[in-house]
Amino acid sequence: MRVIAGTARRLPLKTVDGMDTRPTTDRIKETLFNILQSDVAGSRFLDLFSGSGAIGIEALSRGATECVFVENRKKAAACIRENLAFTHLEEDAAVMECDALTAIKRLEDSGSGVFDLIFMDPPYGKELEKEILLTLCHSRLVDEMSLIIVEASLDTDFSYLEDTIFQVTREKTYKTNKHVFIAMKEP
Repeated sequence: MRVIAGTARRLPLKTVDGMDTRPTTDRIKETLFNILQSDVAGSRFLDLFSGSGAIGIEALSRGATECVFVENRKKAAACIRENLAFTHLEEDAAVMECDALTAIKRLEDSGSGVFDLIFMDPPYGKELEKEILLTLCHSRLVDEMSLIIVEASLDTDFSYLEDTIFQVTREKTYKTNKHVFIAMKEP
């Protein structure tokens, strides 16, 4: 796994050993950032369930002004810190070693502003993305310009969003998973 473009282009990234993480492949990461290319530079980026930090690091390398990484596993959080140091991107990053809901609450309590891009790759089959999205419905961390991207299994259902302030604006399907792009509904 490596950084694809930007200031840290071609630098290899460490991953966490074991089956607890599913690093996004370089090919899928490249497709994702091709879709997001005009939105990343100058953005505030929130990377939930960060794993090795590859997505947030890619965003920083491509010009995001800030990235907050949220990861509750010690080994994975240490891996993110190592990758940030290796890529020299740690100055514009913060690593929160806690679960995603706790991180959202802490960010709100600290007065953190709105994030332009929020990416999450939660464990599949636990409906954690639903819990996070329903929490973000009432959060000051998002506004009508925020874009949320969820990496999910192919069978993950997002129909519950019909009863929220959010809507699916795009879906990109791969062989084994998909990226679902979510934004606030227009009034």
